[in-house]
Amino acid sequence: MNFMVTMQDAKIINDPVFGFIRVPRGLLLDIVRHPAFYRLSRIKQLGGANIVYPGAQHTRFQHSLGAFHLMGKAIQSLQMKGHFIFDSEAEAVQAAILLHDIGHGPFSHVLEHTLIRGVDHEEISLMVMEQMNEAFRGQLGLAIKIFKDEYPKRFLHQLISSQLDMDRLDYLKRDAFFSGVNEANIGSSRIIDMLDVVDDQLAVDKKGIYSIENYLFNRRLMYWQVYLHKTSVAAEHVMINALQRAKHLVRQGGNLFATPSLSFFLTNDVDRDMFLHNPDCLQNYLALDDNDIWSAMKAWCCHPDPVLSMLSSDFVNRRIFKVETLDEPVSKERKQQKLDELAQRYNIHLSDANYLIASIEVGKDMYSLDDDQIEIRFNDGTTQDITEASDMLSTSLASKKVRKHYFCYQR
Repeated sequence: MNFMVTMQDAKIINDPVFGFIRVPRGLLLDIVRHPAFYRLSRIKQLGGANIVYPGAQHTRFQHSLGAFHLMGKAIQSLQMKGHFIFDSEAEAVQAAILLHDIGHGPFSHVLEHTLIRGVDHEEISLMVMEQMNEAFRGQLGLAIKIFKDEYPKRFLHQLISSQLDMDRLDYLKRDAFFSGVNEANIGSSRIIDMLDVVDDQLAVDKKGIYSIENYLFNRRLMYWQVYLHKTSVAAEHVMINALQRAKHLVRQGGNLFATPSLSFFLTNDVDRDMFLHNPDCLQNYLALDDNDIWSAMKAWCCHPDPVLSMLSSDFVNRRIFKVETLDEPVSKERKQQKLDELAQRYNIHLSDANYLIASIEVGKDMYSLDDDQIEIRFNDGTTQDITEASDMLSTSLASKKVRKHYFCYQR
């Protein structure tokens, strides 16, 4: 992504997916230039997916700018259909989408519940937004209201968080582009052109129904072919287990190389209560990015603890856990058999062998009937849920719960 100034009132960013993205000077450009936002340029969008798809090296920074660009297009599309959106509302919803992922930690979703217990990235995003709002002297107040779904025009919140939001429209198109999964490319422009509002709810004109069907099928494809690919999941759990082992060693009095911010989370058992009430937690969290993990794991490859050095070396040198795909959770007998085998092979205690395996359940529904539904608007002004309006997507098919079980272990 290249930056260049082309006019006094805006910054133009050259994006490989959408071309030129215009960021107006003022609040929105101040957000993009803020250190907490620029930190996202050091956090990979897809965690460990580049293990399988080497081109998937893009960042949360790029994704957030892409979602911001699509939000601008969506606002224009709705305004052209006669839906009145104040300039202040447009700026606020664009600020909110810029900041929707600012609470992500290293490797995005991968370490979300490893370094901290009981706090997800959405909550942290809100904490960062509120902290930035103080620095910006209240300019983010409306953006925070929309983000929290506390603003009367609810469709503005749906543009940020729903089953058809600008976040998903960007990440599906962007992730397909960088991973090279061309068959999953979605028609984001057409979907945005077909957006409408009915009774304060986002809807899609009936002419866009086939684009929505394609969007849902491609979302399913991306989850199973990229996001939940067994090799990516196994690689991520090598890293997770290495960090869990590092935490164990540090709390047993061991000495490990780590940056100060990473050392804070290895040393302290940071749960929800501590994170929400101890300002040191957020300060150290915002100092973390992928580089803290990489530098630590490179150093840990030579650590005298055989489990930590093995896991770190595995991750750094792409020696990934072997994966068995199962229809049911791995049996206790099979798990115990593998633990005994690993403990004997590497001459380690049985409890230490637990770090060399992972039993994981993965799953994603194509469409959730419990979330904001995707409404199709007909010429007479009535709406139907996509599962009722589509002749391809039945309720049972769209909401079918697909679950897989991965049993991963040291090769």
